[in-house]
Amino acid sequence: MPVTVLLVDDEPLVRAGLRAVLGAQPDIEVVGEAADGAAVIPLVRSLRPDVVAMDVRMPLLDGIEATRAVLRTVPDPPKILVVTTFEDDEYVYEALRAGADGFLLKRSRPEEIVHAVRLVAAGDSLLFPASVRQLAARYADGRAAGEPLSAARLTEREAQVLRLMARGLTNAEIAARLVLGAETVKSHVSAVLAKLGARDRTQAVIAAYESGFVAPR
Repeated sequence: MPVTVLLVDDEPLVRAGLRAVLGAQPDIEVVGEAADGAAVIPLVRSLRPDVVAMDVRMPLLDGIEATRAVLRTVPDPPKILVVTTFEDDEYVYEALRAGADGFLLKRSRPEEIVHAVRLVAAGDSLLFPASVRQLAARYADGRAAGEPLSAARLTEREAQVLRLMARGLTNAEIAARLVLGAETVKSHVSAVLAKLGARDRTQAVIAAYESGFVAPR
């Protein structure tokens, strides 16, 4: 089954470019478009996309609020890939904090766009871990005050897994690094997400940075 994508951007040329790049892939299908975040929820409900590629800045409802709305109101919500002009934008970090699964620069090469959609859809690695680390270094500023990590009571092994997740390693890479089976790593990742109350790896890593458990610099 192809990965289905909903495009949300107020610039028609951006949507057209993304549609051309993604639609050329045999394993990706663009199922719809919207020009503002205000139209996202009904489209997500009707089209059930796997991934929403969403502009972070839009006139009526921006990508941050649209992300919050989707995750709050849609059962089994899609992955959300924020599309942005500037990677060091605080809006991007706030979108990740709101629950977005990753971000993509509008100037990205076609192969990077395709890779980002596939990676976010798969959900077993962190998209652009170095950029997420830079955003955390700039904007986290100890917001979580250590609470999510201290209250989570991670085991030593789970803490190791979280640190490697923050570096962008896939489950297979973590398994190789810790000399564990793939299913064992998958179980540890699931336990980390559950203990942190995180929707996915991105939110777990953001919590790790904001609590100071992982240093962003």
